[in-house]
Amino acid sequence: MEIDIPPLSETAMDQARKRQQNLTKPPGSLGRLETFSVEIAGITDEPTPKLEEAVIATVAGDHGVVAEGVSAFPQDVTAQMVANFAHGGAGVNALANTVDARNLIVDAGVAAAEYPGMDSVVVDKVGNGTDNIATGAAMSRADAEAAIEVGRSVVAEHAPEADIIGLGDMGIANTTPSAAVTAAITGHPPEAVTDHGSGIDEETFERKVAVVERALENDAPDPDDGIDVLRSVGGFEIGALAGIALEGASRRTPIVVDGFITGAGALVAAQIEPAVTDYLLPSHSSVESGHAIQHEALGLDPLFDLDLRLGEGTGAALGIAVYKGACATLREMATFEEAGVSN
Repeated sequence: MEIDIPPLSETAMDQARKRQQNLTKPPGSLGRLETFSVEIAGITDEPTPKLEEAVIATVAGDHGVVAEGVSAFPQDVTAQMVANFAHGGAGVNALANTVDARNLIVDAGVAAAEYPGMDSVVVDKVGNGTDNIATGAAMSRADAEAAIEVGRSVVAEHAPEADIIGLGDMGIANTTPSAAVTAAITGHPPEAVTDHGSGIDEETFERKVAVVERALENDAPDPDDGIDVLRSVGGFEIGALAGIALEGASRRTPIVVDGFITGAGALVAAQIEPAVTDYLLPSHSSVESGHAIQHEALGLDPLFDLDLRLGEGTGAALGIAVYKGACATLREMATFEEAGVSN
């Protein structure tokens, strides 16, 4: 799979730095906001980027591994929550509204054939949930590639004008395949990247770790091949999230990573095309222990830690507010010369 991702624009970054040095403030006084504005200038190839059209893509899929009892909730909740997204009643809807972002809901593999609000959802199912990774591969390689293409088409067909895209997820039991993906790609042991997800008890947690270990032993995915990792232990929504990141990067669109599941998608994307990491922006630090390991592997430094673990794109929405602010200060603040202030 070939994805053409351009390098960051050094010219735009240099112009952004020079403007930052001449804005009406002490140099460096806006801290990381200054760094972000320069980075986004390089991503977009715009010396004073605008992030007006924000999209949060919340991608849903189900997982056969739910049969192993690794989640506190039944699989039916996935479709019920997608319906909730469609009706505007979820956490991501509320937070997307606060940052004037459009919430794009994608069904990449929800097990339910239909659910309320389906006409408001981008339905592009690779399948009705993955197979059980505890007993075999999650999917075929063809399905793994198809999942990535779902994400690419989401950007190409439903968000081509987006100035910034936040990643979000929904899928009961999806922290289990995300832990397996993270362990496979980073080389960390399953117990280091597996956590309590939706709030499972200790007995369920121990079973979850054992399932991740068994999944990796059964199929032995190639850690250098992101598509093979996705095929072996991933999920349809994880693949679609990787595809969104890859397609967005190819279009010079900043991609804001949310929590642990979107981090797994970002890891898959980076194994397919390492240049995508230049286009990834962090949001929060999840309480999921594997999230910090993902950040380290991707070279991301979180913006904030609010003890979030909901997913959906909630942390990405808050991150978008920060990045909008960073670019607004670069673009809208006056220079010393413009304001008639002594430098």
